[in-house]
Amino acid sequence: MMAQIWRYIFRLTLAAGLVYVLVSASSFGWMLFPLFWQNQAELQGVAVSLEKSVRHLSEEIGVRNYSRPDNLEKAARYVERSFEAAGLPVESWEYEAQGQKFRNVVAKYQNNPSPEYWVVGAHYDSCFNPGADDNASGVAGLLWLADALKKVPLKANILFVAFTNEEPPFFASSSMGSRVFVQAAQERRLVIRGAIVLEMIGYYSNQWFSQKYLPPMGLFYPNRGNFVALVGSFGSGRLVESIQADFSKQKYILTRSVLAPAWVPGLNLSDHASFWAAGLPAVMVTDTAFLRNSNYHQSTDTFGRLDYNKMAAVVAGLKSAVISLSER
Repeated sequence: MMAQIWRYIFRLTLAAGLVYVLVSASSFGWMLFPLFWQNQAELQGVAVSLEKSVRHLSEEIGVRNYSRPDNLEKAARYVERSFEAAGLPVESWEYEAQGQKFRNVVAKYQNNPSPEYWVVGAHYDSCFNPGADDNASGVAGLLWLADALKKVPLKANILFVAFTNEEPPFFASSSMGSRVFVQAAQERRLVIRGAIVLEMIGYYSNQWFSQKYLPPMGLFYPNRGNFVALVGSFGSGRLVESIQADFSKQKYILTRSVLAPAWVPGLNLSDHASFWAAGLPAVMVTDTAFLRNSNYHQSTDTFGRLDYNKMAAVVAGLKSAVISLSER
């Protein structure tokens, strides 16, 4: 009897160990493909502009959240001035939370009297750290896109939005900046056709096994963290497909996309989820955050660790994507 019990325990332990190994292995990528398809010398000027914005937000301003309201306001003013320099009218959509005043900074590219808008957004607060990748990189991309697209005769209306309070303790609460924005937009009777959210777009690696995933996704995705990811809900499939098609046309940087239910843990950890919650299509454009960047939410998330040439490739692809969306 005891021998049977010990054999059972041994088999159970062996099975558990095997499952653990398989799950662990599937959290790393196993597919291979190159990052760039052609030389990007023409994007050098874009890279310089992006680095300037990231450095200002993460180093010259630094920690920017509710604990440092002065720095949070400095970041908001920087965004505001950048939008104005691009020739866009700017609005502050203010609200109160936990006894403090906060604001989403909204710039309108109004091309027709329709109340319909595409949204391009990124959060400008950080998590008690310099927040170079998270999310000065996204804000830098947002500001560059606002300036670049203002010079293009688009057919659609665009809202460029810098969200506040994406980070804890406001994340996923009613005081999260993007949730407040979505509600405020509905109250103003604006029709949001879809949203592109830039969430950490600056960190890349060509090292083997530098990219991790939620198991078992790694079996079907790249091994190296040298691509940009497009994350969408099932209801955002057409938007993801459209954006990915334009990245392919530009041939600057390769992408990988994932479509999943909006409730899947790990895929809903940014402002795009606020749009999903309202039944709106939205895509997160990301370097995959903590699945690639070990500096996530650490004091080491500094501007010198980012790859601005690859960031430039990302925003160039997004510019093309937004132009295509405006033709719809």
